[in-house]
Amino acid sequence: MNSLNLRIDLHVHTCYSSDAVTTLKEVIVYSKKRGLDGVAITDHDTLSGARKLQNSDLIVIPGIEITTTNGHLLALNVNTPILPNLDINETIQKIHKAGGIAVAAHPTLFYKAASSRRTAFYDAIEVMNSSAVPFHLFTYLNKKFATRLSLPQTAGSDAHYAPEIGTAYTIVEADPDVEEIVRAIKKKATIPVGKPIPWRIRLKGEALRLKRKT
Repeated sequence: MNSLNLRIDLHVHTCYSSDAVTTLKEVIVYSKKRGLDGVAITDHDTLSGARKLQNSDLIVIPGIEITTTNGHLLALNVNTPILPNLDINETIQKIHKAGGIAVAAHPTLFYKAASSRRTAFYDAIEVMNSSAVPFHLFTYLNKKFATRLSLPQTAGSDAHYAPEIGTAYTIVEADPDVEEIVRAIKKKATIPVGKPIPWRIRLKGEALRLKRKT
């Protein structure tokens, strides 16, 4: 069977992240609306949202955006919790032990708890992050970093509000199976695609997040 070019947003938050407002139903609705084949649910330091979505007809890669002492780190294809606030190298070891891969999250965004650029143990680099401002500058810097390390390149929306889903995604040449997708990422069978989140959507999402906190 020939592999497919799957469109997967590899960085999506749900309402299980304290700073996001997207419901699980909205993840499915907007993913389909954007023509995605799947998403990686990467809530902050929790697998709760990912676990509840795994029985949907969308490809769901369980993940976590883990807080480390050296910035945030994306763990993809993990099904067991990983403690936050550890050293990034120790965190990557735990991700690998859990059968997952470690992806540097927005590594050059100095204002966004970027993954440290002082480790050589990443499996891939997120080069496109739709929430980055200015988008094209940070995409250029992230790609330069990934090229220097000769690592696979991924893209994700970093959506915290449903209409942001799919503004960036990764084309992965793989069968529609989570394990196959992860293997394909490690083999560099990826193409990052994306654009910045439009300001109108960005501001509306921010307003809803502020409302949630009050």
